[in-house]
Amino acid sequence: MFATVNEQMDAFKAGTVELLPEDELAKKIELSIKNKKPLNIKLGADPSRPDLHIGHAVVLHKLRQFQEYGHNAVLIIGDFTGMIGDPSGKSKTRPQLTQEETAINGKSYLEQATIILNKERLQVRWNTEWLLKLNFADIIRLSAKYTVAQILERDDFSKRYKSNQPISVHEFLYPLAQAYDSYAISSDVELGGSDQKFNLIVGREIQKAYGQEPQCIVTMPLLEGTDGVEKMSKSLDNYIALTDTPRDMFGKIMSIPDNMITKYLQYAAFADLKTVNETAKGLEDGTIHPRNAKVDTAKRVVAIYHGMEEAENAFSEFERIFKNKELPDNIDTFEVSQKEMPILELLFTTKLAPSKKEARRLIEQGGVSINNEKVSDFMAKIDLSEQKLIKVGKRKFLNVIYK
Repeated sequence: MFATVNEQMDAFKAGTVELLPEDELAKKIELSIKNKKPLNIKLGADPSRPDLHIGHAVVLHKLRQFQEYGHNAVLIIGDFTGMIGDPSGKSKTRPQLTQEETAINGKSYLEQATIILNKERLQVRWNTEWLLKLNFADIIRLSAKYTVAQILERDDFSKRYKSNQPISVHEFLYPLAQAYDSYAISSDVELGGSDQKFNLIVGREIQKAYGQEPQCIVTMPLLEGTDGVEKMSKSLDNYIALTDTPRDMFGKIMSIPDNMITKYLQYAAFADLKTVNETAKGLEDGTIHPRNAKVDTAKRVVAIYHGMEEAENAFSEFERIFKNKELPDNIDTFEVSQKEMPILELLFTTKLAPSKKEARRLIEQGGVSINNEKVSDFMAKIDLSEQKLIKVGKRKFLNVIYK
């Protein structure tokens, strides 16, 4: 049995940036109840990278909420659109991926998304299923349904055009391809981050142009990364992956700026609004210490993905390492085949840094130590004939040994 229209609307509006148009969604829900037919709720994900993080989880949890109210979740893996690259928020053309790369990443996305989504009420579609079948005449007909002026209303395109930054024609096709997905699955509602609003609105227009009832759109807030400034991103190394260990997940949340606590509590830990408001008030009047609020938030987040027992263990280990300055119980060991290695190469090879450029930045900021001694020279060569304990930042520890 479906919940009432008002109950569903209140639930679906909670925590959103925008829900458009509200009256249309209310009518869709009313008909859904009357006809005992669930709505199709669409979420598209371009697998540009193999990992999902808790920023992605914001919209995934909203999709799970629609599932819990009896609606059908349709997760579209953009193995075709991922080859184009979403230009949203980009100041330059994105590098294109191969279909093989998007397929591999897409399988990883699906495995991680179902940590949150109910598999029993989930339909998974890959958009090569319909987009790969379109011929050139089909693309022309699709392109004819939207104007260049409408495309240039998009803020990032407008800025790039005015500043004489290159815009490739295939980037104009991206929102049309994503919109065609909505038509292909007869989407009733599409979810996305607030940066996806333009693409979601194009979906409505293309559905209308093809004689289909247009979808409603629900946009969710973008969660800043652990730096509290930039959008959460693996490329910026400010992300918390859904597959992070309990220790890493807990430690990363403890590192967020104080002004991000309530946002993480609401959108990463999914605490109820009463708890969020009480925490915000306590932080403001000084009755709640920021550290205690972070501990509560970190425990809640770890419990979602690993269970409460692991959350408590992560807290205990955090206390031992950072409060009592002890080492973790379990430190991984990495074997190398060279007795000596430049420090930048060592950090990159051991995956303690995502790139040599980032490794240099970490060293220059004093974030790297070997056997408890800080490394200050990014040109240093490290003797690995004896085991070395490398520490990067506050949370990464690794024993490196020559074999």
